[in-house]
Amino acid sequence: MKVEKNLDPTSLVARIIAELQASPEAQQLLLRALLTNEFLGVPARLDRIEKDVAELKVDVAQLKTDMAEVKTDVAQLKTNVAEVKTTVDVLQIDVAWLKGSDLENRLHRKIGPLLSQALGLKRLAIVQAPVQIPASDFRDEIEDAVDDGRITDRQLARLNDTDAILHAQHRADRTPVWIAVEASHTVHGGDINRARASADALQAVFRTEAVAVATGYRISAANAERAKAAGVEYLEVSPPRRA
Repeated sequence: MKVEKNLDPTSLVARIIAELQASPEAQQLLLRALLTNEFLGVPARLDRIEKDVAELKVDVAQLKTDMAEVKTDVAQLKTNVAEVKTTVDVLQIDVAWLKGSDLENRLHRKIGPLLSQALGLKRLAIVQAPVQIPASDFRDEIEDAVDDGRITDRQLARLNDTDAILHAQHRADRTPVWIAVEASHTVHGGDINRARASADALQAVFRTEAVAVATGYRISAANAERAKAAGVEYLEVSPPRRA
């Protein structure tokens, strides 16, 4: 390229640009002369960066898919745990029911001798129990008591739900006495309250002494004191022997 003398800078640059546009080879030579190797390698690095970003986007998309699957698995796991908890709760209720039923059946066979020895009673007769239909005259009497206002419907329901009701005499003076028994594998405050409520209802119906008894295999020291304060006799039963 011939450069004319006395060209002003603007014209000179314009002439150079025009020559460069006409010759790609000259452009490369000029770039190599003006730019360092690092700048010359920028396009290649940009290509690699674009490829890396594209791969990263693919990885992120896969990660999102994996996270969605993990969330689904966690949700399923929570559902399974909830089902297991429900099953355990049902099993615990069933076991408690079986233990209670076993205790009530054993008491039906042994309650007379146990009460006779513990409370000094004789002529004990089971009037109501889980394995025995209540005597008709007893049913008539407590329903008549509701009709004439001696007890409330709530007290009638309590008597109907009492685990065992017995009639006896004191051995010393032969005076009659009613016994309301609540049985539980482990005696708790609710058993004590129910026994007390049943005995109070019996006393209101028959206008004679009624004894509240809570019986089971064990009782805590605190509930033993609670029973004593409520006037409820605690009758301990020996647990069945393991085979």
